[in-house]
Amino acid sequence: MVMKMDGIIVVNKEKGMTSHDVVNIARKALHTKKVGHAGTLDPDATGVLVLAVNKATKALQFLAADIKEYKAVLSLGIATDSYDRSGRIIDQKEFIGYTNLEKTIKSFKGDSMQMPPIYSAIKVNGKKLYEYARNNEYVRIEPRPIKIYEIEILKTYDHYIELRVLCSKGTYIRSLCFDIAKKLGYPGHMYALERTCSGHFTIAQACSIEQLKNNDFQLISLEDAFSSMDSLILEDRSIAIHGKKILSTIDHNVAVYDTSHHLLAIYGPDGEGHLKSLRGLF
Repeated sequence: MVMKMDGIIVVNKEKGMTSHDVVNIARKALHTKKVGHAGTLDPDATGVLVLAVNKATKALQFLAADIKEYKAVLSLGIATDSYDRSGRIIDQKEFIGYTNLEKTIKSFKGDSMQMPPIYSAIKVNGKKLYEYARNNEYVRIEPRPIKIYEIEILKTYDHYIELRVLCSKGTYIRSLCFDIAKKLGYPGHMYALERTCSGHFTIAQACSIEQLKNNDFQLISLEDAFSSMDSLILEDRSIAIHGKKILSTIDHNVAVYDTSHHLLAIYGPDGEGHLKSLRGLF
């Protein structure tokens, strides 16, 4: 018999499976339907996938990290319609080397407007972009604001460039690879991608799919999961239990605990000098 558990599991997603495939594996292994994930990974990508189990699913909206880290491999010489190696080839050019690589890579650091790939789940007029692409329908794609906090070259070999990227939520590494290649004078695509960090959840904490199936993993409590968020302790826990507002000048979200350090809720400013309950987690 499996004991009911509440908390976070960090999984190292394997190549070739969807994020929802991992959720289904967890549901079967843990004997519960209450499993969700924070931050989708493409089927071709590997690495950190954050799962919430049972009561922790209430916190999913707050676990989608604002900052993520990736290791990516850019391939120069071939562009695809999906911007990764699984797509249809749309352009080719013989690779003969490049100049100013370091300067080009560093030019992508900071704030910018990024054009997302057509093969993505972004919705336009209620329909996902990849649905337009599959139906050969025209759709106007708008660029979106992103931020690259850090970007560095880890290795270069032949026509491949291995990069480490620390970026904001919503950044498409496929688009970044496409844009870097273009600036280097080549068609290009993302050859491989690994997410090494999502917020403060890291690949070092992750279990394998096999370990997930065998219930061999680290279960992170909600208290530990929100340890990096600013906190507020209530002497009277009934305030959070009943979702009452709290008089406060705090201007950002906080994790609210009782005096025994049990996480009760996430509160945020209401713009009128109070904190209001955004989600009860008791």
